[in-house]
Amino acid sequence: MIELPVIVPAHKTEKTGLVPGAPVRKPDWLRVKLPVGKEYARVRQLVDQHRLHTICESGNCPNMGECWGAGTATFMILGNVCTRSCTFCAVATGRPAEYDTDEPRRVAEAVRVMGVKHCVITSVNRDELKDRGAEIWYQTVTEVKIASPHTTVETLIPDVKGNWEALLRMISAGQEVVSHNLETVQRLYRRVRPQARYERSLEQIQRTKDFGKRTKSGIMLGLGETEGEVFQAMDDLIANGLDILTLGQYLQPTKRHIEVAEFIHPDQFARYREEGLKRGLKYVESGALVRSSYHAERHVNV
Repeated sequence: MIELPVIVPAHKTEKTGLVPGAPVRKPDWLRVKLPVGKEYARVRQLVDQHRLHTICESGNCPNMGECWGAGTATFMILGNVCTRSCTFCAVATGRPAEYDTDEPRRVAEAVRVMGVKHCVITSVNRDELKDRGAEIWYQTVTEVKIASPHTTVETLIPDVKGNWEALLRMISAGQEVVSHNLETVQRLYRRVRPQARYERSLEQIQRTKDFGKRTKSGIMLGLGETEGEVFQAMDDLIANGLDILTLGQYLQPTKRHIEVAEFIHPDQFARYREEGLKRGLKYVESGALVRSSYHAERHVNV
């Protein structure tokens, strides 16, 4: 891991105040409800029945109880093993198995049976595939649109490593929103996303916008970034055609992952939202528990 210079953040925050590796006590605003209820159980059964993966589970999302309780879920295609080794992510890293060519049909059938009004689809990185999994992406969105014509679709796509032909295939299946997460500020990229590049993700967003899609991205906070760096990332995203931004608190999945540097106060999240809108973003979802697909149905027509 590359050691980076320490820069004191300028946010209103709550420091962990603990030595590295010690247990971190989360502030009260980060407490979530356990997943319960009939609707949660129904979604759980459907996901298991159709042998599907969800980023809700693989990514340890804190909103799983709320979203599943409302009858929604974010489907993760192309398996649940990623070829990247980002230091923040809970998804397993390794050599993925052969992808399942029947997966697009199963996802579409689950969407139809669940009566989903807005479907979010994401995937692991599949860098070993020549097309980065683009054909499965295309087929999945197409099958969902056929099975459930009134369902709107958001695709949260990975970094295609500059394979722009693959990108065009991924985003040309009729989805209404295309999201690609920047994840962090430029200074922290080599530490947080060692196999990605800040400028390349910005270019991917710009190319998506040029194709005519509504664009969306997300940034995690609490990794040691400064307020000025967050504002600069906003400006960079806006300059590259971004419409919608999500900002949420990073939570360390396990002891093996990069540690939380700070807990961002709700007042600071509100300030970021106001500043993002002032700078020209069409919609900003900003809060401690916000994740990429949180309230995604609100982002379709902004």
